[in-house]
Amino acid sequence: MTTPQPTGQAPASYNDAFRSRSAESEFADPCEIARQQSMKCLDRNSYNKSKCTDFFQAYRDCKQTWLTQRREDRRAGKDVA
Repeated sequence: MTTPQPTGQAPASYNDAFRSRSAESEFADPCEIARQQSMKCLDRNSYNKSKCTDFFQAYRDCKQTWLTQRREDRRAGKDVA
């Protein structure tokens, strides 16, 4: 049995994620796919986090990319929400 590999390493467009929320206070996470994959990995491996390091690293990389992109857009004066 092969172990699935993480696929959500790049964040979705955060502007689209924010605009598609159904409520103003709803949390929008462009890295939702990477988060779900890391949690499914934990479920598959009896919550042994050491077996899911690639998934958690993909999620951290996605979040870092997203936050960097948001920071740059704010500095450039772009509308982010």
